[in-house]
Amino acid sequence: MNGAVPARGAAAAVAVTAVLLLTGCGSEQAGPAAGGTRTGGGPSSVTADPLCPSGEPRYGAAPTDDPSAGTVPRPPRNTTASPASPASPMSRRSLPLPTGTAAARDGVRITALTALVDGSGQESRSSAEGHTRDGEHSGIDARTRDDGRSRDRHGCTPALFSADFAVTNHEPSAMTYTVTLGFLSSSGGAVGTAERTVVGVGPGRTVRSAAELGAVPGDPPAVAGVSIMKVRGVPAAEAPANGDGPCPASGVRLYADQGDAAMGLRVVGLHLENCGTGTYRLDGRPRLRILDADRKPVTGVSIVRGEDIATGTGADGTPRPLALHPGERALAVLTWRNTTQAGTAVDAPYVRVWPAPGARPVLVTPELDLGTTGKLGVGPWKKEEDTGR
Repeated sequence: MNGAVPARGAAAAVAVTAVLLLTGCGSEQAGPAAGGTRTGGGPSSVTADPLCPSGEPRYGAAPTDDPSAGTVPRPPRNTTASPASPASPMSRRSLPLPTGTAAARDGVRITALTALVDGSGQESRSSAEGHTRDGEHSGIDARTRDDGRSRDRHGCTPALFSADFAVTNHEPSAMTYTVTLGFLSSSGGAVGTAERTVVGVGPGRTVRSAAELGAVPGDPPAVAGVSIMKVRGVPAAEAPANGDGPCPASGVRLYADQGDAAMGLRVVGLHLENCGTGTYRLDGRPRLRILDADRKPVTGVSIVRGEDIATGTGADGTPRPLALHPGERALAVLTWRNTTQAGTAVDAPYVRVWPAPGARPVLVTPELDLGTTGKLGVGPWKKEEDTGR
């Protein structure tokens, strides 16, 4: 996107941006396909809980199975501080669980909230200044921990706060869920957020996962609670693929980026990669269908050319045929305004995308906030080296 549009990430519903340390790079697969073996919990219950040998979360670890996804928090995990840290050993202490919709909504239930504590029982610092929940110094020097990102030889890194949750699929087909958790201060204010994707949850299955919060820049308050902020679910057969896993059977990966926002103008990129062995051909613009929070079609919104919304966003230009060789990428840009005047504002989380006629659709989550404009602009497919993105 051109430099005139600042990062859309600032639109997140938190006041402080956290440096997040997410188990398994923020996504994991459920069940035996991900490397686990089903145990005595039966076909309706499986745990996806990747842990390092030291008890710390591992980047890219495969989940393992467990008998149930019950409400009992897992036992405290004894860990060791990074070699540069003067305090050891480290362990986990349970914090109070939330109640009501903060704890359970849309098939997701928070089962545990824990804090990393040092040998004296004090919580590790939530920022580089090193304040504990009581506002005192904990004895853990966050700077020697490289801002919470130090890793051992196993690729592990300590997370200061961890929230375990269980997600249950009530749909008739396998689903992929993305869960956003908000870590809160004692006053209920936002400290940071963590997003976790759980892949391929079968019908009637319950999968346990965790989201982890690392060091937070600045001098934020300590974490005292957690809340479920948002749950998004897409059919596993239509789930986006951004290069972290095997090439889909279609031979292409397609996903939406985090987007940009400025002065009521929204811009989100649709990225497509030819990960197959043959040439993939595109011509024109992708076909779109806007869906609401229940994944039902939204009426009263027109799909228009990107330049009909705004110029200079990357969504303009003349469509032309593209031939993507293996490994090449293309980009199409969505753009809209969230102007709200008379009428009912339209918020639609999902867009179903057909990259080419007859192609397998992919369901992305650009979180459209269309206001009362009634328009969504889409640009033509362009090779990514031609877009500057």
